[in-house]
Amino acid sequence: MNALYKLIRRAYELLVTGANFVQSPLLLALRVYFFWQLFLAGKGKLSNIGKVSEWFTSLGIPLPTLNAYFIGSLECFGSLLLIIGLASRPLSLLIVISMTVAYLAADFEAISSIFSDPDKFVKADPFPFLFTALIILVFGPGLLSIDALMKRICAGGEKRKQERSNALAHR
Repeated sequence: MNALYKLIRRAYELLVTGANFVQSPLLLALRVYFFWQLFLAGKGKLSNIGKVSEWFTSLGIPLPTLNAYFIGSLECFGSLLLIIGLASRPLSLLIVISMTVAYLAADFEAISSIFSDPDKFVKADPFPFLFTALIILVFGPGLLSIDALMKRICAGGEKRKQERSNALAHR
């Protein structure tokens, strides 16, 4: 029985190691694929700001032109930053908020039928961006990102600073 337990435990450890190995490439793939699509949507909004402003007006969104510029810029430039993994969590939070507002303003029926007709919620335009932004918000951008690189650089600087401090203390 003990041998079976060890075998199962070892198999589970290998599974976890393998899954951890593909975590960062998966997060990178999600960022590149979905946020490229959102970049294109934002670019389209910025190039047709008049129509977007009119649409926002028809939805009852306050300050429609200002909001059209803000959302278009967030989708366009924020997506590019998310693709490279810079300021990932704050930008993801902004996109989660933006997509939630999109659901509430333009697709409330999808929200109100989330349990009775979940397909309507999942097939709505904001869903893939909301879901991907939530994943990046919760799990971070992964090791293949500028955020992770900056963290490693800062941690290295702190380590060197601590080593110098320790060396001076031992003199």
